[in-house]
Amino acid sequence: MSTHTSRFKQTRFEAHSGSLLMKAVVTMGSGDFDMLSYCDVPMPVLDKGEILIKVGAAGVNNTDINTRLGWYSSSVTSGTNTSSEGAQKEESDDGGWNGKSMFPFIQGTDCCGMVSATFSKSDAHLIGKRVIVRPCVRPDGFSSPNNTWIGSNSDGAFAEYIKVPATEAFPVVCDWSDAELATLPCSYGTAENMLHRANLRDGEHVLITGASGGVGSAAVQLAKRRGAIVTAVTTADKAELVKSIGADIIIDRGDAPESSFTEESVDVVVDNVAGPNFGNMIRILKRGGRYVSSGAIAGPMVTLDMRDFYLKDLNLIGCTGWDEPVFGNIVSYIERGEIKPLLAKSYPLKNIADAQRYFIRKEHFGNLALTLPQTES
Repeated sequence: MSTHTSRFKQTRFEAHSGSLLMKAVVTMGSGDFDMLSYCDVPMPVLDKGEILIKVGAAGVNNTDINTRLGWYSSSVTSGTNTSSEGAQKEESDDGGWNGKSMFPFIQGTDCCGMVSATFSKSDAHLIGKRVIVRPCVRPDGFSSPNNTWIGSNSDGAFAEYIKVPATEAFPVVCDWSDAELATLPCSYGTAENMLHRANLRDGEHVLITGASGGVGSAAVQLAKRRGAIVTAVTTADKAELVKSIGADIIIDRGDAPESSFTEESVDVVVDNVAGPNFGNMIRILKRGGRYVSSGAIAGPMVTLDMRDFYLKDLNLIGCTGWDEPVFGNIVSYIERGEIKPLLAKSYPLKNIADAQRYFIRKEHFGNLALTLPQTES
């Protein structure tokens, strides 16, 4: 992992005399793993409405990797089998999660940690509480679709400390480890937001693609707690694992969905895969059915027969900004024991490149986490 010492002197991460320092992974720009620099940086300085969190663990997910690779740029048309081959070598005007990236900055969308300080006395009741952080911030309120993301539009959790708006920290009381809790914010929040937007109801039939991944496995659990009949698309070697978290029917990823269903047989499709199978997903939806997505790991460019769309009165629902009830719902499900963590493996923060390499191989089931002990060398 590169140190990029000469570039740090030209950035806001320059350590001034007397600065309190912490360890962090700074993403220096678009590119391969050498853009990840594990180093000393100044501690965050709180502003009005903010709190300081000592990070216990941070999650590993597609969003952080795709942002580093510049995958969100419209110039990229391939899927997110994320490797350096698809990396943007220069920062793109539209390469970030919400447009232009802000390199260099600290990534890390998923955070679990302990509140250690607050700017305002009114937030002091949070000090000493273990929290998970809602990464999707609605700066103009929930009546506006505008959203920003911690770890993409502001510094994230790949550090010993992170500052966040106090409104985005949710105390959680459970016996899960920090690493287990750190796997939840992005994947479970994204999955719950899709099911919430699609208004998945008890007894409805939902098809979930990518069911062994972080968002997909979360969607399986969350759909079952809503009482849905769940068909999950995954690989044969992970079929039993996906069944163990609630899937009723398994479709092998190599099989076309329409070979397992007649047309108009599914109420909701939860699809973060897209790519060449998009049209097949549309065809198996019932009249008035809902297709919901927050990703495109098999490829963002799809073919849609508009007749399938309008003649069946379908609803196509995009999900990036989270609705207000979503994250509070997740916390309540944890505390009531209605969902379980799916931590596949954890790594020390300084080994982030190893963790991301393992992640992109897609051999794991569930989620990965990066851990931060009290002192890292």
